Amino acid sequence: MREQFPGLLLADGGPWHYLDTGATAQKPLSVIDATVRAMGADYATVHRGVYARSADMTLAFEAARARVAGFIHAADANECVFVRGATEAINLVANTWGQANIGAGDRILLSRLEHHSNIVPWQLLAERVGAHIDVCPLTNDGRIDLDAAAAILTPAHKLVALAHVSNVLGSVLDVPRATALAHGVGAKLLIDGCQAVPRQPVDVQALGCDFYVFSSHKLYGPTGIGVLWGKGELLAAMPPWQGGGAMIDRVTFERTTYAPAPQRFEAGTPAIIEAIGLAAAIDFVEGIGIDAIAAHEGGLVRACRDALSGINSVRLLGPEDSAGIVSFVVEGVHPHDVGTILDESGVAVRAGHHCAQPLMDHLGVPATVRASFGLYNDMSDVDALVKGIQRVRSIFG
Repeated sequence: MREQFPGLLLADGGPWHYLDTGATAQKPLSVIDATVRAMGADYATVHRGVYARSADMTLAFEAARARVAGFIHAADANECVFVRGATEAINLVANTWGQANIGAGDRILLSRLEHHSNIVPWQLLAERVGAHIDVCPLTNDGRIDLDAAAAILTPAHKLVALAHVSNVLGSVLDVPRATALAHGVGAKLLIDGCQAVPRQPVDVQALGCDFYVFSSHKLYGPTGIGVLWGKGELLAAMPPWQGGGAMIDRVTFERTTYAPAPQRFEAGTPAIIEAIGLAAAIDFVEGIGIDAIAAHEGGLVRACRDALSGINSVRLLGPEDSAGIVSFVVEGVHPHDVGTILDESGVAVRAGHHCAQPLMDHLGVPATVRASFGLYNDMSDVDALVKGIQRVRSIFG
C-alpha cells in the first residue's frame, strides 16, 4: 500500500513516517495520474463548449458529482455542491441559508471542540444579524455532551453546527441523536465531516442532518475542492452567494434569474481537474473498503495509545476509541519542540492549536502534539513515534 504513495519517501529514499493525515492526506498514484490526465490529454472546459472534448469533460465532471453523491449516500447528485473546501461550504451556508433564516435574538449552538472554520463564520453572521451563540460543553473524555445540548436547546435555536469527528481529540459524535435534538426544537443541523469521511462510512440520509461538509484533500484527493451536501428543498430555497458565469439562467441589466442548485452556488469556471481527482480518490478508498480502513486505523490508534501511556511524562487526551487521531502533551516540553525533534527522526506530526483555540483553552494547554493516521500507516510508524518521544525525553531530561 505504501508504494502507492510517492510522498511517503524522504529525499534519500528512506521511509517518511507521516502522521499528519488529519491535516492533509498523501495522494495515491491513481489520484495523481487522474489529475495529470485531466490537466493534459483530456483537458477542456465544462458546461460551455459544443466540441467533443468539452462534452466529454462535462460528462466526467458531472460523473464526479454523482460519484460523491453515491459515496455519502445522497438522494440526488444535485444535492452535492462543489466548493473550495469545507471552510467555503460552511461560509456558503452561513451567507445564504443563515442570512435568510437567522435574525436578531435567534440562537446558534456550537461545541467547545469545533474547528475555527465552524466557529468564525457563525460569529460573523451573528454579529451582522444580532443572533447569539451558545457553546455546548464536553464530557470528561472529550466528546460533545449531548445531554448538555438537550438542556441548552430552545425553540430560539435556528442552527446547530457540530463536528462529526474532532480534529484534535478524534472523538466521534452521535449524529442521529444530535439530529433528533436539533429537529426537536425546529433547528437545522450542519455537520463538519472533514475527519469522518476518510475514516468511517457516512450516510447522510441515515444521519438525518440538514447539511454535511467535507474537503477532498483529507480524503486522499486534491486540494482546492470540497463538498457541501444539503437537503434538496433547502438548497432550492437558498439564494446565490457569489455571482458570475455558470450560476445564471438569464442575465439582463433589468433582472437576472439563477440556475437551480447546485449550479447556483458554483459561479465561474469550476475546479475541473480537482473534481476528477476527488472521484479517483473515492474510487481508491472504496476499492480498499471504508470499513477496512476504519478497522486498520482503529488498531493503530489502540497500539499508539497503549505505547504512549507507558511513558510517564506523556499525557494522552481524548477518548480511548478516538477515530484515527491521538493527541497528547509531553510534560515540560512545548509541542513545537516535540514536533521539531520528531522531524529530525523522520516522523511528521502536527504540533499546535490545530485551529481549535477554544478547545486548547478548555484543555488548559497552549497546544498539543497530534499523531493522525491514514490507510498507509503501519506499526513501523507507531514504533518510530514512540522512539522519537523517548529521544525527546532524553534531550529534555
